[in-house]
Amino acid sequence: MNPYIPVIIVLIFGVLLGSILSGLAAFLGPKKYLKEKMDPYECGVPKVTSGSEKMSVKFYLTAILFILFDIETVFLYLWARTFDQLGWLGVVEVAMFVLVLVVGYIYVLKRGALEWD
Repeated sequence: MNPYIPVIIVLIFGVLLGSILSGLAAFLGPKKYLKEKMDPYECGVPKVTSGSEKMSVKFYLTAILFILFDIETVFLYLWARTFDQLGWLGVVEVAMFVLVLVVGYIYVLKRGALEWD
């Protein structure tokens, strides 16, 4: 038996189920579109400015840095799971990895990317 057949079956099932549920939602869902329902939800606070107003880059920079350091934590978790199999070479590699992270973090702090004005 071909090893890809179960994967293809699951893929077909997922596409069919997604299509059927999306079709049912479009067919059975509500058809009245009120102005209040079509407004974007902003934590219950009515919008004050237009959507074209420029935002500070610090919001985006903080989000990108959070994602970057969060993903690095996942790599450290995987290293910890295989710690006994890696030996000293793994310890040295992770030490270099953490050193690069610390240097990056110090660089970000010195540039003031995490300071809010």
